[in-house]
Amino acid sequence: MSDNVTRAPVAAAVAHRQTRPVTTEPAARANQSQRSAVIVNPNRVTGVDELRAALDQQVIDAGWPVPVWLETTAEDPGTGQARQAVADGAEVVFVAGGDGTVRACIEGLAGTDAALAVLPGGTGNLLAGNLAIPSKTADGVQIALDGGRQAVDVGEVDGQVFAVMAGMGLDAAMVDDAPTALKARVGALAYVYSALKHLADNEMRVEVRVDDLPVLRRRASSVLVANVGQLQGGVNLLPDAEPDSGQMEVAVLAPRNLGHWVQLALGVLLRRKRVPNMEILRGSRIVVTSDRQHPRQLDGDVIEPSDTLDVTVRPGALWVCVDQS
Repeated sequence: MSDNVTRAPVAAAVAHRQTRPVTTEPAARANQSQRSAVIVNPNRVTGVDELRAALDQQVIDAGWPVPVWLETTAEDPGTGQARQAVADGAEVVFVAGGDGTVRACIEGLAGTDAALAVLPGGTGNLLAGNLAIPSKTADGVQIALDGGRQAVDVGEVDGQVFAVMAGMGLDAAMVDDAPTALKARVGALAYVYSALKHLADNEMRVEVRVDDLPVLRRRASSVLVANVGQLQGGVNLLPDAEPDSGQMEVAVLAPRNLGHWVQLALGVLLRRKRVPNMEILRGSRIVVTSDRQHPRQLDGDVIEPSDTLDVTVRPGALWVCVDQS
């Protein structure tokens, strides 16, 4: 297995960087009154009444109108609420919940002018962690009030979007099997427990097509398409991933035995330039085709199994409130 990193042509990447949406400086929005909405997952956020009182007061003190509050439901985990918020004129949409709630809301916000303000409340909180969004609610609200905005890319798979990472194979099986009760008790360690159960799963035979690069044919345990590189526990799997580059990192993981997994893990943890048993590509259109159906996931949400993971990158499609001080 090669450890080379393959990139799409540099000229194309540079051209994209010159044309993608630019970041709005904080001064351009600071102290401007903006309409907002709050989408909250009551199953992931404790003390919703206290949260509402504190958030409303902080927004009012900044001179903004009182936000509209919307709760997710089992039938609609956030997409419909986000679309309703945009239709009602919200310029900032606060989302309080886990990665699944955030991803559902992103589906309703991508391609609009409304900005996502993440208020972390789940197990992984991967988008927040990768964009240095603080876990304390008041700090997250203040970031939105200060006006910092960043246009980030999203990926699209079968009409669904993601902002962190899509995967096919072991990672999706791991996410699917992580017990909810265990996640509530030990957090990200629940995924380690689940991963150990799947280390002996049969490998996939995959073809990986990335833009105009030569087709990569491999036996692999998992293929990841990442907009950002940091995983649970602060593990930086793909340090070169950039959420606003117009391209995504593609990691083909191909360890054959426990020793290979140990080599891969050490390579990542020690931040080695070349990680054994992992091959990385980068591009804006990624099609992974396997010899059989496998589990798939988008930002930790398991979607229907398939023999294909077809990802299209939508550059700068999502505005996110970030700290730009």
